[in-house]
Amino acid sequence: MKTKLPRILTAASLALAFTSSVAFAADAKPEAKAPSKSELKKYDANNDGKLDDAELAAMKADKDAKREADKKARLEKYDTNKDGKIDRTEAEAEKADKEKAKAEKEKAKAEKQAAKEAQKAEKPH
Repeated sequence: MKTKLPRILTAASLALAFTSSVAFAADAKPEAKAPSKSELKKYDANNDGKLDDAELAAMKADKDAKREADKKARLEKYDTNKDGKIDRTEAEAEKADKEKAKAEKEKAKAEKQAAKEAQKAEKPH
């Protein structure tokens, strides 16, 4: 009869390794995304090529204000029952508008491409 001890020890070791890595990953803070060139240009007041705490705070404040303005505009446009929330029918209306806008954008892109190809065809080689 073979002993089960090696299997039990292996399983315990794997479980310990897994829980340790999960705990470590949970403790680790996600690295902040580096600012884009346009963000640096807009917020890097001292022109040192990086954003310090005050500059990051200004960027965050602007992003938060934009997010709130977008939320307010979305509610004004789609919250037909004025309850401060987007319900299912209102969300469906928003989705339909987005799909319509996407279709119009794709149509305009196709028309532009067709016009460009028509111009190429008209030019003598």
